[in-house]
Amino acid sequence: MDGNFQKAAVAIFVAMVMDGLDGRVARLTSTESDFGKEYDSLADMVSFGLAPALVIYEWGVVNLSQFHWLWGRLGWLAAFFYSVCAALRLARYNARIGLADKRFFEGLPSPSGAALVAGLVGLASKYEFGGGSAFVIAFMVTATAGALMVSNFPYYSGKDFNLGGRIPFAYLLLVPAVFMVISLDPPLVLFSLFALYALSGPILSLIRWVRRRDRDADNQPRKAA
Repeated sequence: MDGNFQKAAVAIFVAMVMDGLDGRVARLTSTESDFGKEYDSLADMVSFGLAPALVIYEWGVVNLSQFHWLWGRLGWLAAFFYSVCAALRLARYNARIGLADKRFFEGLPSPSGAALVAGLVGLASKYEFGGGSAFVIAFMVTATAGALMVSNFPYYSGKDFNLGGRIPFAYLLLVPAVFMVISLDPPLVLFSLFALYALSGPILSLIRWVRRRDRDADNQPRKAA
């Protein structure tokens, strides 16, 4: 709220790293509890629901009112819509633990949605993007991220990757390679990566739909000539 947008975006990415570690640390130390699970959900809502909405609103969405009062209202609704979708996404995830396919998330995960919004703010802050077009893009990214979180699009979770087994040497080379690519331009690379991940859900759904349509067409009895 003081205008430190790039630092705020970095803080959200730090929260993502911590969110990926807390559950593993609890399991390794045998300190899992029902309280911890509920507190984790609350922390996720603050870090990936409220914080990104506040940052994107203060950075650009609030400025839409300069162009027309209706744009200002729509900008406020986009930030509010994102927060509501994050809450619904987290509630749905908690309600379906143990029922859904662990290989895929149902809807865009809230940390990825937050990374998409925060990544845009960090990218715009570094390169000093602004003006009406940038604010409209911020509005569209915020609303789209919220809609993807409550969608039924499948997103690969990576939970079937076995860290306890033998890992090929080539995979180990990917870790420093990823850090090297990110270090070239962190705001641009991170935003691009999470934008591609956000698009992967609709693309995967489209591929599944085409395969299912082709399979159904092959299974239909053919009429005699």
